[in-house]
Amino acid sequence: MNLYLRLLILLIKSYWKPRLDLMDKSILKFYVLPNDLDINMHMNNGRYNSIMDLGRADIMLRTGLLRIIYRKKWFGLVGSIHTRFRRPLKPFQKYELHSQVIYWDDKWIWIEQKIFSKGKLISSALVQTIIRSKSKNIASPELMELMGFYYPSPEITEEIKHLQRFEPLE
Repeated sequence: MNLYLRLLILLIKSYWKPRLDLMDKSILKFYVLPNDLDINMHMNNGRYNSIMDLGRADIMLRTGLLRIIYRKKWFGLVGSIHTRFRRPLKPFQKYELHSQVIYWDDKWIWIEQKIFSKGKLISSALVQTIIRSKSKNIASPELMELMGFYYPSPEITEEIKHLQRFEPLE
């Protein structure tokens, strides 16, 4: 229930937030709630990925992508998530989720997501995503054009190159 409430709040707030350019950073603020906790009384590792879903939803909402994929009956999928945990988040601790598209090729879109609290990095993730129709993958250049973004991808990062060598996805 907690994430549905957070998603509803995100949907309502996004209506008044400015539109994001594809390369803009989304910043969302949260508190660790009791149902985010595991037996060790810190935020559950799986909850980080669920919270990061909200950051990606904010990007899709505020760039106009969500409207496009809804209209065309497409859907977004995650191909991989590479997450690093640095520090725990304790009950009721305030934190920020920073999400930003950092690279795309013909098939995949890569999003960097970082959680900060009190100016310190708590967790970081590199998320590989794709948009699909029922029958095929939607090429990233086609998505960019539909959203009105007409510039090339930034250079691929060394971390993305490393992940592609480690686990190539076809």
